Amino acid sequence: MTEPDVIIIGGGPAGLSAAIEISRSGYSVEIVEQRESLGGAVHRQPIAGVAPISQAAGPKARWNALAQAFSAARISVRHASVFLGVDGDGLVLIENRRTGRIEQARPKAVILATGAVEKVHPRPGWQMAGVSTAGGLQVMMKETGRAPQGRVLLAGSGPLLIAVAAQMARLGNPPVAIVEAGDPLRRVGPGIAMLGHAALLREAAGYLSQIYLRRVPWLRGTQLVTIARDGENLQAVLRRRDGGERQITVDRIGLHDGIRPNDFGLPNETTASTSRPLIVRAGDCREALGAFAAEADGRRAGRTVTDLLSGKRDRAGLDHAVERARLAQATLAELFAPIHAAQPLRSLPDDTVLCRCEGKTVGDLRQLCSRADRLTGREVKHNGRFAMGACQGRFCAANTAALMAEINPDGPAPSTEDLTGRRWPVRPISIAALTGAIPPNTENE
Repeated sequence: MTEPDVIIIGGGPAGLSAAIEISRSGYSVEIVEQRESLGGAVHRQPIAGVAPISQAAGPKARWNALAQAFSAARISVRHASVFLGVDGDGLVLIENRRTGRIEQARPKAVILATGAVEKVHPRPGWQMAGVSTAGGLQVMMKETGRAPQGRVLLAGSGPLLIAVAAQMARLGNPPVAIVEAGDPLRRVGPGIAMLGHAALLREAAGYLSQIYLRRVPWLRGTQLVTIARDGENLQAVLRRRDGGERQITVDRIGLHDGIRPNDFGLPNETTASTSRPLIVRAGDCREALGAFAAEADGRRAGRTVTDLLSGKRDRAGLDHAVERARLAQATLAELFAPIHAAQPLRSLPDDTVLCRCEGKTVGDLRQLCSRADRLTGREVKHNGRFAMGACQGRFCAANTAALMAEINPDGPAPSTEDLTGRRWPVRPISIAALTGAIPPNTENE
C-alpha cells in the first residue's frame, strides 16, 4: 500500500475541506476517522437503518455540497481508526479498532482536525445520572432520529441551546424550558452587529420559530445553580436576574457553557521546512469558531500544507473568511454574555464534584492547595488524581486549573496543559497493542 503524502485526523467539515483542497493540488491524502461515518459532530450521520432527522436549510445545504465534493475527489478513509500520536522519529501511529492492531505511516504532513469539546461549569449535582451536555443530546438525536424522552431542561449559555431545543421540538418532545444566563434580546449593539452575518441570522430565525411555535419558555438572564435528586427525578434550582429562585422538576438536564478546542494531548504545530512530518491544525481544534468557519479553516490548512510542500503560497480569500467567522463568534459571545458574572469556583460547596471521572471534589482540591509546599498542576494531577480519569481532563482540567488560581491567587497561575500535558499516545491503548507495532530487534539474537 502506497503511503499518502498527507494524513488528516478527523472527518468533520474542517478535515473534509482540507482533504479536498490537498487532493486538488495533486498530493495524495488520507483521512483517519474514529467513527464508521464522516461528518463530525456538526454533520453527524445516523446509525445504520435510521433515517436522517430534519435539518435547517443552511446546514443541510453545506453538508450536501461538502459530501458531494468529497465523494467526487475519491479520497481514501480509514474508518474506526484512532490517532495515537507522532513519535520522535516522525512515525504516525494509528489504532485500527476493527483489527485491534496498530498501523504505522510516515507521511510528509499531518493535519489535525479533531474539532471542539463542550465547556460545562461545575455546579452541585452536575455529575448525577440524567445530566449530560446539550451537545451530547444533539448528537444522540442525529444518530437515533429520536428526541430524548421525558421532561428535559436545557441550561447554560449560548446559541447551541436554541438549536438543540428546536431539534427536540421537531422530533416531538420540546424541552420544558431553555435556561439562558444571558439575554440576547436586550443586547442592542451586538444584535445590530449580527446583521452583517446573514446566514447565521437565518439559521437562528428558523430555530427560534420552532421554539415559539411550541411555546418553549426561554428563561433569559437565569442561571441553573444547583441540581438535586428528587426521587427518580432531578430538581433544578434556578436563580433569576432579580435574585429570586424557582425550582423545576425534570427527568433529564442538558448543560452547555460554550465550546473550546479539542486539543488535549495533541502534538504542537511544526511548519519548518526541515520538519517531517509537518503538523498543522484545522478548524475548531485550532480555534473554536463554529461550523461556519470550519470549512474555510480546513481549506486554509490544506492550502498551507500544499504551500509548504511545494514552496508556493496562494491562500487568497481564505484568511479573510476565517477572520469574518472570528468576528461573528466575538459578536455572539457579546450577545449571549451572562447577565451576572459567573460565580467564582471557590464559592462552590466542598462536596461539589470537580472531576466526574474520578469523583474528586472541590474540597479535595482545596485540601491539596492548602499544603505548605505549593503543588503544581502536574503534582495535583498525580497526588489527587484530577484529570486522570477516562476523559483525561477534557472536562475537568480547565476548571481545576481555574480553581487552583482562585485558591492561591498570589502564585503562578496554572494552565490547563499543566494537568493534561502534551504526550503520546493521545488516547489510552493497551500495552500489548502498542508493543505489537514495534518491530522486533534481532541484532543481538
